[in-house]
Amino acid sequence: MMLVAEVIRSLPASATLAEFCHAATSALHAMCDRHGIPHERLLAHPEERPTASAAVFSLHRREVWLVGDCQCIVNGTYHDNPKPGEAPIALHRSQLIHQMLADGTATTESLMCHDSARDIIVPDIVATCHDQNKTFAVLDGFDVALQHVAVIETGETGEVVLATDGYPFLHPTLEASEAALAHLLTHDPLCIDEFLATKGLLKGNKSFDDRSLLKLIFKGSSINSYSMQVDCKST
Repeated sequence: MMLVAEVIRSLPASATLAEFCHAATSALHAMCDRHGIPHERLLAHPEERPTASAAVFSLHRREVWLVGDCQCIVNGTYHDNPKPGEAPIALHRSQLIHQMLADGTATTESLMCHDSARDIIVPDIVATCHDQNKTFAVLDGFDVALQHVAVIETGETGEVVLATDGYPFLHPTLEASEAALAHLLTHDPLCIDEFLATKGLLKGNKSFDDRSLLKLIFKGSSINSYSMQVDCKST
């Protein structure tokens, strides 16, 4: 994540999506080389690649780029770019937990200490990594599948909200997004009913996942105001 952020800071304002993806890919690939990680190993084991998603707003090009599992609101319209295989895995976890709760083999409290249902689905999550930059796009040191990057035009004036998937219900304001998250963590901490996820809230953590949100209000070639929340760890 930090390396991708450095790449973004280094790019000219006029950079294209393809130029950004190429620069991020090159930086990640070079990092692996510096650490002596064989290319062949990462090719065979994509689950071991340093991998990131990114939501990028190009003011110069009036575009938002969602590379990977990110989301945004552009002038009041919601957009996301979910990983194709994640929804059925989250549903399977929900079904497993409901069965555990029904037959008494687990409680909400015990699952918040150790999510045994997640243990069961982890191999499925790892298996989806083999589709990286095939059926979905990520930044992982290999060529980005540009056809799976969501590109949203913003127009000359408006508002853009960029966020990670740590906000299950994204709203136009930080306050509303945080309130929706707080409601979920109170009423569905395992993320099996109101919002299905591949993991839930663990005891001692702030949330079920890390989260970042950036809201930008722009006009022409200038950013008029912004607000942001960054919580890079769920703990």
